[in-house]
Amino acid sequence: MAAEQLGARPSDMRMVAAHDWDVWGAMQAGCAAAFVARGGAPFPFGRPPDIVGADLTAVAEAIMNADAPSL
Repeated sequence: MAAEQLGARPSDMRMVAAHDWDVWGAMQAGCAAAFVARGGAPFPFGRPPDIVGADLTAVAEAIMNADAPSL
């Protein structure tokens, strides 16, 4: 719904959350995702997203590196 409202494709969106079911749901909808694994929590729904970090700072840094435009 967010992608539709923004006129974007789901694949152009990235869900960031510490709630595994939210991340899994976004991935099932075709979004990129990042999981904040607070306290080392595992991602229980099969293959984890391409970005997993111990805290929001680690996840934000990984997103900036992964999604940075190529020069």
